Order: sequence, then C-alpha cells, then structure tokens
Amino acid sequence: MTGGPAHVVLPAALRGWLGLVAALATLVVVALGVRYAGHGEPARVDRWFVRPTADSVRPPWRYVALTLDFLGEPVGSVLVVVACVAGCLLLRRPRAAVLVVAGVGVTVGVTTLLKHLVGRTIHGPGNLSYPSGHTAFFTALALMAALLATDRLGLGRTAGTSLVLAAALVAGATMGWAEVALGAHYPTDALGGWCTALAVVPATAWLLDRTADGLTARPTD
Repeated sequence: MTGGPAHVVLPAALRGWLGLVAALATLVVVALGVRYAGHGEPARVDRWFVRPTADSVRPPWRYVALTLDFLGEPVGSVLVVVACVAGCLLLRRPRAAVLVVAGVGVTVGVTTLLKHLVGRTIHGPGNLSYPSGHTAFFTALALMAALLATDRLGLGRTAGTSLVLAAALVAGATMGWAEVALGAHYPTDALGGWCTALAVVPATAWLLDRTADGLTARPTD
C-alpha cells in the first residue's frame, strides 16, 4: 500500500501549451546562438535598449540590481534553492522539491554549455555572456513556483498557462533588467536565458513525472 497519489509537477492541462512554448523557446535560443556566435560587441537590437557600456543605473535602483544579481551568484542561488526546497517539503510536495533541484541543475548546466558553444563575450575575451545564466535561473524558479501554484489551486488550462507564462515573464524581465543595467549582459543574452528556462523546465518536469510515475507503477513482489 502507498499513500495518496503523488502530485504531478507538470499538470496535464498545461502539457500541450507548455510543450509548444518550449519548442518555440528552443528555436529562439538556437537562432540567437547561431546569430551571435563568436561576437564580442552588442548587436544593433541591443543598442536599442542600452549603450554599449551599460552599467549606468544609479542608486537606489543600483542596489536593487545588485541584490538581484547576488541571488543568481553561487552563494545566493544555493540559499534560494534551499529555501524553495524547504517550502516544497513543508507543503508536502516532495516531487516539486526534486523538480527545483533538477530544474535548476539542468537549466544552469544547459546555459553553461551554451556559453562555451556560442562563445559570445562581453567586456573582453573570457567573459562569456550568451545566454544569461542569471536570467535563466530566476525564470526557472518562477516557472516551477507557478507550476506548483497551478496544481495546488487546481487551475485549468487557460488560467494555469497564463499564470506560468506571466510568472516567467516577470521573473525574466526583472533579472534581465538587473543584468543589463549592471553591464553583465546584453539584452539578447537575457532573452536567450529566458528562453532557455522556458525550454528546459517544462521538459524536465515532464520527464520527472514520467520517471516517478513509472517507478510508482512498477509491480512489487
């Protein structure tokens, strides 16, 4: 005998739409990566938003940007992930806690791999910039939190998808602004990071559900 049914991390009502979003996001990530591979200067579209030498934000907004940036750094990100995992466990959502770890891990791993494959730099050689890992990380957390909220609130396809995409947009725009304002990334880097999370998290959640459900359904002696 087992306890109650495990809560999925990718509600069935959202799978179709989020699968489409993930596919489109993947295309954007690849297209931008190919377009700016090996570049070390801002693109024309980047100049529409900032000067080539950003880092012009002034206090108090600079402190806000620095705080957000810290949340994406190793120490800050570990603290955030631990807090999110603890929250999931308190809500009795162990599968969601696993998704937080797996989703963040895969997202960070993919952005790191893409940075080395694309080779786009900012502020000189060695400072790989595409896609923005900070933006991907923050967006991934928002996506996972919204998926958990969708399940707990029992939202349908339209409301659930709207909540997930709105959370991703707010998180991506917020961290993307901070990274661009501090001169750490180009706007297209932030867009690439945002799309990376949109591509990775739904796929990771779907795979986690499939794996966990398969293990649960496996017959025992």
